[in-house]
Amino acid sequence: MEHLSEQKPIIAAEHLSFAYTGADGVAPVVLKDLNLTVEQGSFVAILGHNGCGKSTLAKHMNGILLPNGGKVFVDGMDTMDEELLQQIRRTVGMVFQNPDNQIISSIVEEDVAFAPENLGVAPEEIRRRVDNALEAVGMSAYALHAPHLLSGGQKQRIAIAGVLAMQPRCIVLDEPTAMLDPVGREEVISTVRRLNREQGVTVVLITHHMDEAAQADRLIVMNEGQVIADGTPREVFLDVEGLQQVGLTVPETVGLLYELKKAGLDVSLTALSVEECAAEIAAAL
Repeated sequence: MEHLSEQKPIIAAEHLSFAYTGADGVAPVVLKDLNLTVEQGSFVAILGHNGCGKSTLAKHMNGILLPNGGKVFVDGMDTMDEELLQQIRRTVGMVFQNPDNQIISSIVEEDVAFAPENLGVAPEEIRRRVDNALEAVGMSAYALHAPHLLSGGQKQRIAIAGVLAMQPRCIVLDEPTAMLDPVGREEVISTVRRLNREQGVTVVLITHHMDEAAQADRLIVMNEGQVIADGTPREVFLDVEGLQQVGLTVPETVGLLYELKKAGLDVSLTALSVEECAAEIAAAL
């Protein structure tokens, strides 16, 4: 199998800069000379506190926003090329915070069929895509239900199915669990993890939840429009003090081990799961 790093990146930002111009004409810079690649088939989490630029970056990944400076390429396609925007948006699908803003039909399967219908996909192919997308998110049993009767986590899974029906190679999820309870959050994160593992869909998860970020293969930390850390979650969370300096915490397991280490116990900070943490403490005692 070809190594991930040798493949052409599905998303590449090169010297990306962006500023929103306010009503007063002032344009505070949100992204500053940002360089970033996302490899095909990877599961990447982008972590940072509110206002760090992570949602703005997400909207550049399928051409919702266009750079003020620098370039963004999606599978080699320049997002500034207007003629390529439709193909770019088929390649990278977006899922947002509020599933109610993405669900437009009164029956689940009709909602999932909406995007491929608009793309002019043949009816029999739409049927196949809808069935496959609902199965992929574990919602086949709800095909004929009314979306407004579903839980938040179920609605978000329907929103993901609607994006999947477009057959994107990459899904960017912009804080998809922000409005969900813990059960709904777990439903959504386990769904996207499974899509990545079993179907090879590239996943970019924008989040401020440490436990969600810890489940990705790669973790990128942003602060004030720039990337300040990039590595595996185990590597990134080792820098407890560096993360604290930019207003971020670490998973509770790492935080506990950090405090024990400060108190003199010989433990490693690389344990992310509760089981690993317990084993690390037991070994040190």
